[in-house]
Amino acid sequence: MFLQRRQQLFTAMSDNSVAIFCASEEQVRSRDTEFPFRQDSDFFYFCGFSEPKALLLLIKKAGETRSVLFNRSKDKLAEIWQGRRLGQTQAIDQLALDKALPIEELNEHLHLELEGLSKVYLAQGRYPAYDQHIFAAIERLRNGLRSGWQAPTQLEDWRPLVDEMRLIKSADEVALMRKAGEISAAGHCRAMRSAKVGMFEYQLEAEIHHEFLMAGARAPAYGTIVGAGDNACILHYTENQSVMQDGDLVLIDAGAEYQMYAGDITRTFPVNGKFSPEQAKLYNVVLEAQIAAIDMLKPGASIYDANQRVLNIMVSGMVELGIMQGDVATLIEEEAYKEYYMHGLGHWIGLDVHDVGDYHDVKRTRPLVEGMAITIEPGLYIPADADVPAAYQGVGIRIEDDVVITANGCEVLTADVPKTVADIEALMAS
Repeated sequence: MFLQRRQQLFTAMSDNSVAIFCASEEQVRSRDTEFPFRQDSDFFYFCGFSEPKALLLLIKKAGETRSVLFNRSKDKLAEIWQGRRLGQTQAIDQLALDKALPIEELNEHLHLELEGLSKVYLAQGRYPAYDQHIFAAIERLRNGLRSGWQAPTQLEDWRPLVDEMRLIKSADEVALMRKAGEISAAGHCRAMRSAKVGMFEYQLEAEIHHEFLMAGARAPAYGTIVGAGDNACILHYTENQSVMQDGDLVLIDAGAEYQMYAGDITRTFPVNGKFSPEQAKLYNVVLEAQIAAIDMLKPGASIYDANQRVLNIMVSGMVELGIMQGDVATLIEEEAYKEYYMHGLGHWIGLDVHDVGDYHDVKRTRPLVEGMAITIEPGLYIPADADVPAAYQGVGIRIEDDVVITANGCEVLTADVPKTVADIEALMAS
């Protein structure tokens, strides 16, 4: 898989060039402890290497290609304290590389790997410390004309090339995302079975994370949101510290990361296991919109097209429930709905939960093609002080699934967790 990706990038690169990818840096959590390490997605995409302090060079010269990794040397004492290192010899074998050099000797060897090349592809600014090493190596070559050295003269961002590659998922990637979706769904089902009046939001968060870990997903793909009552109206609420009250709906936005690929699911359900009539009415407006949007997804459609359908359903529903007043078409045209639905319909998903890829414009009119993976997540958020019927005040509802575009339609990767009123109530009752 990684060799195929490298070859695809080589095909897109200019001759006599190098693409340089940097590993993530360890981040200090407090004093001398670090946050759990997570590899840079683009670096991982081309080699599958999960250690920090590394640099990957993909070199295309005179019709030939080669891959060079700078990584940490084997060190018995360091490995006793901090964990095993792959080293150079094993890196060549396990990662199918042509060459591996010690990162500790980067300044001694990097300029020699760049010598004679014309162009450097680099995501400048992402890792400034490595930028300094790279530009120092180029400057060293510029000053080595008497030695016959030739320095690269062009610098180009590789992100447009790589983002387009990552946007289209292979069958192997879809399989990993399907697994991430299954684990994420299991976490949400566990939360529905576990929810009780009087629980803290963080206790429900703990149930979800337990399910993720037991299934082999070592971490959530992003900060888990458990928002009960009007906390659900805070789009990126992560405090998760309130007590869940009788009569509350709780909105959970949580996804597992499985072998670097993200799941991303949102479900909203009653803490006491039973929707009130008003909650069910508003919930079904969002559900109808989400199902209609997913039904539209196929090659040639767009997120924009699906969102227009969602707007019609949700604005019509809010007018019918007395939350909004006026002509539906006019309310949509004037964007009056943004008081209650202020985010987009969905986003790309993959190695990153908000994955890379060009939408073409702010309205996201890019035609979908097979292999694209997106989320569909309409939501309605009614503030506690909104001038609406009291039963809808302080209610937030979002329903989200992960979808991959297929040859003739789409596949929902997160369908294992229920989302109809009847199915949710039945699961909670069990």
